[in-house]
Amino acid sequence: MEAVVARIGRPHGVRGQVSVEVRTDSPGERFAGGAVFTTDPASAGPLVLASARDHNGVLLLSFEGVADRDAAEALRGVLLLADVPVTSEEEPDAWSVPALVGLRAERTDGRTAGEVVGVEHGPAQDLLVVRQPSGSLARVPFVTALVPVVDVAGGRVVLDPPGGLLEGDGAPEDAR
Repeated sequence: MEAVVARIGRPHGVRGQVSVEVRTDSPGERFAGGAVFTTDPASAGPLVLASARDHNGVLLLSFEGVADRDAAEALRGVLLLADVPVTSEEEPDAWSVPALVGLRAERTDGRTAGEVVGVEHGPAQDLLVVRQPSGSLARVPFVTALVPVVDVAGGRVVLDPPGGLLEGDGAPEDAR
């Protein structure tokens, strides 16, 4: 399965290097010279990593065939994808984004909350993006307290959000 491991940022210098927003827990393994990345959009790749280096806490990458600043600028915003193993026994609570998208979202009392349409990677934790029955989007922090059940085989996630996070919760009577 493929997962996003980085998002290409702005160019660095004039020799085709780019900064990246790392989205992997193992950058040392992922960004070794010669690594091949598929890309989103696919038309930008595949990209073969020529070198990687740390520059004041920012990872800089250079790719074969990307020799100048203009070529590097053309890659801005491209997502780098790499093959990752499907959920292992070591991480029983790890799911891929494609496995989550399309799952039915239910509340703990069984009421329909909508459908999972994406996952956003926030600075503190990931957010499940749920399209509610009205069509509006809700972003639910993807933590066990708020998403106690992820049943991929059963096609559902169970949500236990605080009042007001999802439509239909309403404000508590005491709040008036």
